[in-house]
Amino acid sequence: MALQLEDMLHDLGCHVVGPAMRLRAAGELLDAGVGIDCAVLDVNVCGEMVYPIAERLSLLGIPFVFATGYGRDGVDVRWTNVPILQKPYTCEEIGASLVLCLQ
Repeated sequence: MALQLEDMLHDLGCHVVGPAMRLRAAGELLDAGVGIDCAVLDVNVCGEMVYPIAERLSLLGIPFVFATGYGRDGVDVRWTNVPILQKPYTCEEIGASLVLCLQ
């Protein structure tokens, strides 16, 4: 799914700096100071909840959207203000989520 998302983001004209298939890899991208305008976070990354990365992005002022097959119910209540990208998603839905993310 990550590679499909990457292709869709490219189709939307985005410069993709991931994917980070593990939380550690996502943390390393943040540690390296890679320029990120917006992030798409799968709520569950290889059995790990992505909330530590969401927290770091939030502290850095980097907007993000959650991708999940469980909808709003699959996201911790702390993050109810974050846009949700419901799986499976289309390119148009990703584009709409990114617009919400960047407002």
